[in-house]
Amino acid sequence: MFTGIITDVGAIEAIETRGDLRARITTAYDTATVDMGASIACSGVCLTVVDKGPGWFAVDVSHETVSRTAPQWVAGQRLNLERALKVGDELGGHIVTGHVDGVGTVLGLCAEGDSQRIGISVPASLAPFIAAKGSITIDGVSLTVNEVTDQSDGTAHFAINLIPHTQAVTTLGALAQGQAVNLEIDVLARYLQRMEAVRGQS
Repeated sequence: MFTGIITDVGAIEAIETRGDLRARITTAYDTATVDMGASIACSGVCLTVVDKGPGWFAVDVSHETVSRTAPQWVAGQRLNLERALKVGDELGGHIVTGHVDGVGTVLGLCAEGDSQRIGISVPASLAPFIAAKGSITIDGVSLTVNEVTDQSDGTAHFAINLIPHTQAVTTLGALAQGQAVNLEIDVLARYLQRMEAVRGQS
């Protein structure tokens, strides 16, 4: 379980193709305090530490994960990192599971004061579960949806604002038009999604 509050920005140092992909990720975390088997969210994807050393850790990325996430599994890619929530930690964002629900596309960016307004397109499968003033996780970052506009093809466009701090301490400050991003809908919306699917079968 995570909160969507990023505590480090690492980078994929190397990719090794085995049965799955093994990614070696640089980090400022004190890896002596990171247990083998620990969960770390990597740009919103919950992954398990399978190896580590000073200044780096390694994770295995399954074909399923690669197929359902943004094309970020390449050497040099910067990643938003968050260690798993511990009992008693401050919940500064919202409850995040690290399970990506879909991939969105950056439609455009524009300055609003010192902040940056970002428009993102989402597939029809996620559109009903994104609401104005609700929570959304973008590449692992907990954010608030400002507005949502439904499209005639069933997809939706939504907008968020990035304050200067978020731009500085996450990878989102470098977003570009057309870029793919990992999206996780609010956990309550995920349960609603399941209930709606079951209701549709009855």
